[in-house]
Amino acid sequence: MKRLLLAVIVLLVGLLGVAVARALVLPSRQLRVTPLATLVLDDSAALSRLAGAIRIPTVSHQVASEDDTSAFAAMTEYLAVTYPRLHGALTREAIGARGLLFTWKGSDSTLKPLVLVAHLDVVPVEPGTDAKWTHPPFGGVLADGFVWGRGSFDDKGSAIAICEAIERLVAQDTKPRRTVLLAFGLDEEVGGQGGAQRIAMALAERHVRAAMVLDEGGAVLVGGPLPVAKPVALIGIAEKGYLTLALSTTAVGGHSSMPPKQTAIGVLGAAVAAIESHPSPGSLRGPSHALFDYLAPEMPLLPKVLFANLWLSRPLIERQLAASASSNAMLRTTAAATVFTAGTKDNVLPSAARVLVNFRTFPGETIAAVTARVRAVVNDERVTIAPIGEQREASAVSAIDSTFTALQRTIAGTFADVVVAPYLVVGGTDASYYTRIADHVYRFLPIRIPNADLAGMHGTNERVSTAAWLDAVRFYHNLVLDSTR
Repeated sequence: MKRLLLAVIVLLVGLLGVAVARALVLPSRQLRVTPLATLVLDDSAALSRLAGAIRIPTVSHQVASEDDTSAFAAMTEYLAVTYPRLHGALTREAIGARGLLFTWKGSDSTLKPLVLVAHLDVVPVEPGTDAKWTHPPFGGVLADGFVWGRGSFDDKGSAIAICEAIERLVAQDTKPRRTVLLAFGLDEEVGGQGGAQRIAMALAERHVRAAMVLDEGGAVLVGGPLPVAKPVALIGIAEKGYLTLALSTTAVGGHSSMPPKQTAIGVLGAAVAAIESHPSPGSLRGPSHALFDYLAPEMPLLPKVLFANLWLSRPLIERQLAASASSNAMLRTTAAATVFTAGTKDNVLPSAARVLVNFRTFPGETIAAVTARVRAVVNDERVTIAPIGEQREASAVSAIDSTFTALQRTIAGTFADVVVAPYLVVGGTDASYYTRIADHVYRFLPIRIPNADLAGMHGTNERVSTAAWLDAVRFYHNLVLDSTR
């Protein structure tokens, strides 16, 4: 017995030694680059132009008739007046009712274009919350080192930073070899069908193939939950799909004093419980695996040992990731019951009920497969299951190759102290429409943001640091220069 115990101890020590050794020799995926020269800007003037854009309430509503079309027209006019050099050197087209496409013609027609994507619409302010804002949501106030207001981060901040960079490049008499396209949508917050989808279709009809498409998605996350000390610049190499299934049932109504064993609400409640208790199979794979490949070499020793030895630690890591809502979303297709409709009075049995369940599908899992799995899990003939509204398959996964490396190099040269990593965007962006014209579609918003400020993106007190936004202007300036030389 003692010999067996000793052998086990020796084996465990050996395994630990191997695991630590593998972690210590894990090569970094970060690039060693010379920091790029810091572009000198007229900070006050640039920030005032961003603030002016925020003051135009380009709110997208789910019901299009509720939109203030004059605000969208005002936004287009604001760009023309504010960025005269850009409009002088680039051609502008209105694509459909909600799309703007700018073309900066390059000198070498054999080079595939660079496409910079952003959106100029914003989500509504939740009714009754105006008083909770430190500054008015459409005030565009500059205070305490921030620009405050709806759209400052998502996503006018990006669109205006792009315009600032191009305006500066034109003023510097830059002559790009590669064509640069600016694709601005005005309805991303409600799906992008009138903006980005139309622009992408128009480019496809013109047989445009882009070298790279860059849209919002990841950002430079400061103080987030990831186990590295430095800020992490997250480049989305794919995004999840979108599906909403309506589960409905009917029943005999009547007085609540004589209920059946299960009411219509009970039937659907059981269906939702079945879906929630049988989550889609998940694992650390694809873009999520790539994220930790890039992060692991930069981690402290203990997590580095774990991530360097997935052959041994994978079950433990996947359990830990699945325990958090944010990291669980990186492992699997998720399901969320979001709307329940039934009943008219507390003493009347509902004769019908309906619940909406929203799914964000993992790359490689089709909408058809997810729907079939839900039917099998619910397994109740009384429940009708049908898709409603927008449906979007998960995007293709863009390669981590020389094009990714070029983007990584610009990020590292602009933000000298960050760790750059690929990842999976668990929400939706306009970028998904552009996969029809490019193999390299990336999602990165070049703005430093503390993890605590992410809640303001669609919530109260949306804001962006003035210093962080000015660095975004510098990033786009550097990216266009690097990609068009």
